[in-house]
Amino acid sequence: QVQLVESGGELVQPGGSLSLSCAASGRTISSVNMGWFRQAPGKEREFVAAIARNPVDWLGDSLYYAESAKGRFTISRDDAKNTGYLQMNSLKPEDTAVYLCAATPKWGPESLMRSGRTYIYWGQGTQVTVSS
Repeated sequence: QVQLVESGGELVQPGGSLSLSCAASGRTISSVNMGWFRQAPGKEREFVAAIARNPVDWLGDSLYYAESAKGRFTISRDDAKNTGYLQMNSLKPEDTAVYLCAATPKWGPESLMRSGRTYIYWGQGTQVTVSS
């Protein structure tokens, strides 16, 4: 079992930045892959970013981003702190949503890591509001 707790969401002006954290407990995150998703009111949950590690060769992390996140968001992880991160820059009003951290022991191609169905463990989410 992995428990995930997100933090860092708040109200920010357009063009601003936020750093979201996802603290894990119950299992070391070095043994799981992590993703960030978001859900805006009245909309379906959507993929934001994922960081995945090949369990066979452990040659490093592969990073995947939604088109809307590319060039603005950066996903990372700190195994020593058992925490994942999502750095968000140049925020736009359309980034307003509840941001959810997720983890899974599964690994596979990018299409798999982008799917919410791949992830087993989910946090409760943190609210990000981008507004002037």
